[in-house]
Amino acid sequence: MRTDELDYDFDPSLVATTPAEPRDAARLMVIRRARGTIEHRTVRDLAEILGAGDELVVNATSVLRARLGLVDEARGRETEGLLLEPSAEAPLWRVLVRQAKRFDAGTRLALRDGHGRNHGDAIELVRRDDEAWLARVVPGPLGGDLGAVLERSGQTPLPPYILKARRDQRIEVDDDLDRAEYETVYAKASARGSVAAPTAGLHFTDALLAALAARGVGRHELILDVGAGTFKPVESDTLEAHDMHAERFMVPREVLAMLADAARARAAGSRRIVAVGTTTVRALESLPDPLPAADRDFDAITRILISPGFRWRFTDALMTNFHLPRSTLLALVGSFCGMELMREAYATAVRERYRFYSYGDAMLILP
Repeated sequence: MRTDELDYDFDPSLVATTPAEPRDAARLMVIRRARGTIEHRTVRDLAEILGAGDELVVNATSVLRARLGLVDEARGRETEGLLLEPSAEAPLWRVLVRQAKRFDAGTRLALRDGHGRNHGDAIELVRRDDEAWLARVVPGPLGGDLGAVLERSGQTPLPPYILKARRDQRIEVDDDLDRAEYETVYAKASARGSVAAPTAGLHFTDALLAALAARGVGRHELILDVGAGTFKPVESDTLEAHDMHAERFMVPREVLAMLADAARARAAGSRRIVAVGTTTVRALESLPDPLPAADRDFDAITRILISPGFRWRFTDALMTNFHLPRSTLLALVGSFCGMELMREAYATAVRERYRFYSYGDAMLILP
């Protein structure tokens, strides 16, 4: 597939800098594949659109405070960083550092929290690989493990396009507010391993989840730890030449049992698996064929690249946000609803001034 097939005309003023309030007041574009139709609703209307026989599957990962405000106190230089993933050489982590070449191995960079405070925590640069520094986290006087250090000294890892849009519009948002907003209401604190939120899930409120349950909609949780690679644009001429990123995922035995049990009803059209977000899709569609036995949780790494021609196995409906051009996520959506219908949907979203990207509006693609 040519990468330029994933382009679309876009107005940068449509980038959402803050979420809808309340969350489920966001707009929802409803696409029906078989009819080729587009409707304009709100996320709150999910309680009318879905019903008994639908199984909602969500990604319950939680977001690390992985954005780092860094200060080289010895030289008086400031920069920023993003914690990417654990290195194969524990306890080192891979860290993107802005202006990385200005720093040497052995440099200790103090951490500043979202309010500019220094709690004594730091990272020490060890050596570089092709893209990032390998670094160790050095707790300050308050001690604790990596999670504790990030909770007090890390910042919310908002995507670069939100930060840029805020700068351009001179919008300031307190990091404590972003911490609360850039997390799903069902995120598990014990599963804090993502450097980006599964953003389709940000639209749900406790009230909406209760309304869906009252309608007989099932809800099931899996975990996929979202990596920074989710934002990596496709820079190659073809999608197939793109170096796809790896992400860890875990599908609980209860979800495996549901998928096995639902197979016959899904074939008859009386039961639908509704995936909330592309990260949920990546986990579901990465499961082995045949399904593993439901006697234990399934834990693996995926590098799945979903594009037109993909054989979908477990996803009947998809709720997702609007994605960046030339992205693997846009290819996934095009695979699911068809490229022509996707292009029409995105042109409509721009014309109707839907809000785009992580804090933006959503679409629901139905059979």
